[in-house]
Amino acid sequence: MIIACPRCGAAVAETAAYRGYRVCAACRYHFPLSARERIQLLVDEASFAETEQRLVSLDPLHFSDKQPYADRLNEARERTGLAEAVVTGTAKIAGMGVVMAVSDFAFMGGTMGSVVGEKVARAMELAERRRLPFVAVCSSGGARMQEGMLSLVQMAKTAATSMRLHRAAVPMITVLTDPTTGGVYASYGSQGDIILAEPGALIGFAGPRVIAETTGQPPPEGTHTAEFVLAHGMIDKIVDRSQLRGTLATLLELLERPEAAAARKRELYQPDLSPPESAWDEVELARRRDRPTAKDYLTVLSPGFIELHGDRVFGDDPALIAGLGDIGGIPCVILAQERGRSDEERAHRNGGQMHPEGYRKAARLMRLGAVLGLPIVSLIDTPGAALDYASEERGLASSISTCLANLSVAPVPVVSAIIGEGGSGGALALGVADRILMQENAIYSVIAPEGAAAILYRSAAHAHEVAGALKLTAYDCQQLGVVDVLVPEPSGGAQNDPQYAAHQLRNHVHAALSELTRVMPRKLVQSRYRKFRQMGKHGAPSSNGRTPDREELRRQVGRAMEGMRDHLPFAASRAGALQQEPSDGEQE
Repeated sequence: MIIACPRCGAAVAETAAYRGYRVCAACRYHFPLSARERIQLLVDEASFAETEQRLVSLDPLHFSDKQPYADRLNEARERTGLAEAVVTGTAKIAGMGVVMAVSDFAFMGGTMGSVVGEKVARAMELAERRRLPFVAVCSSGGARMQEGMLSLVQMAKTAATSMRLHRAAVPMITVLTDPTTGGVYASYGSQGDIILAEPGALIGFAGPRVIAETTGQPPPEGTHTAEFVLAHGMIDKIVDRSQLRGTLATLLELLERPEAAAARKRELYQPDLSPPESAWDEVELARRRDRPTAKDYLTVLSPGFIELHGDRVFGDDPALIAGLGDIGGIPCVILAQERGRSDEERAHRNGGQMHPEGYRKAARLMRLGAVLGLPIVSLIDTPGAALDYASEERGLASSISTCLANLSVAPVPVVSAIIGEGGSGGALALGVADRILMQENAIYSVIAPEGAAAILYRSAAHAHEVAGALKLTAYDCQQLGVVDVLVPEPSGGAQNDPQYAAHQLRNHVHAALSELTRVMPRKLVQSRYRKFRQMGKHGAPSSNGRTPDREELRRQVGRAMEGMRDHLPFAASRAGALQQEPSDGEQE
């Protein structure tokens, strides 16, 4: 099916922007959405609980023009599946509770009659009682003329209820979409503590057509747009639909009451992940040029970060940003692999591929953290170490080994986060940690899919096939037990809303540090050793999601030995010993 953008004519049906957000990838035109679709885009999965479903409009004026009002209502209900032009309820956005009122323009132009006004007012009263932020997504042609003055007074009702929210210090955020006019815009739509709008949305008290019909003179071009009202100080920010959830999450976090924030941070938002449809798609997401890099995240994680340079032996490696910073009030050593974004910067930073001097610089900072009692935080994003003759000449393997060993005995909390591509030993050198975090669209692998394909198929062209077998996605790595926590990203990847992605990363890193700083140094080192000592045990879940029992383990070893007999002359002589039933605690 071909769907053309009404603004630029581009075919949009097969684009990710249209499938995910109903937005034209070429010109960013925002197609209309129903209330249900908007809710699905904004809230955490399965978190929305609708309220006031039984409130329905009657016909108080027995109004009739070309069609009786009662017939119009029935027609709108059948077409939209809604009882009225607004859907209200409670929900969570990135783990934070909210009360919502979302308009649907398809129901009689989203007009505000008695029931719409009543539902919005009740939603605000619920927000006041529960001390939850109120979020309104507006799309309306104004007051509903079929209900006369009973419709008009809903402006006063909703504006008054808005003032009760303000006086109770409950945050209110309104989002103006296309179109937002008349009584909704001139009442609760303009009462938000923060007012956002979608790009290009028609916004105004009287629409251009109404002005032209009543005055005989059409308004100048472009006066009734989100861009116009922003330029004239009427709203706070224009937000693309792909970034709206992340912007709301960030605002809610900043506006959250201290006691609510303290309670919520004990249980950070975690996405419900399932195996990705394509591991190769995840590889491409992790490698995207526009994906946020470590340098982008550092501005949010540690605004006062001070970079330190040099390995004290040979030189400085730009592929590693290393220094001292403060993450949520906790001073720490930060090690961040930086791949760069532009061609020039990627060349300067070698695409995040560290040389021996980079690992020696990391080891120097690790020792500094250990001596001064500063936690160590690493951001991992590299296709692997620099594989060239110069690196071999300068001791690449020993420099990686030193990092692995240093982290294993560091008497301070160690938190690592895979933020893009975690490639081979070059990534693991910074990843021996008490808490290993991984963004949900990052990858972590023993070898790049192209490298594996070159070995197995003698052709890198098979990389997309090998990617799935390597189990390198965030979901796979958590199932294997090599990462502890998955960090949420905006839908479609961190590049769609870097600020939201950065805030989620900061929250999870800070939560891990807060927990680990309460643990004694000796216990940290012991627990870290046990953590990695257990990785690779056969007690880990099998590919079918079960944990193999002892008999199954015996069969697996037997099958492996049968395969070895054809290739290794000594295998048969040792098969009996290797097939012995593993003792408790030694199922390797």
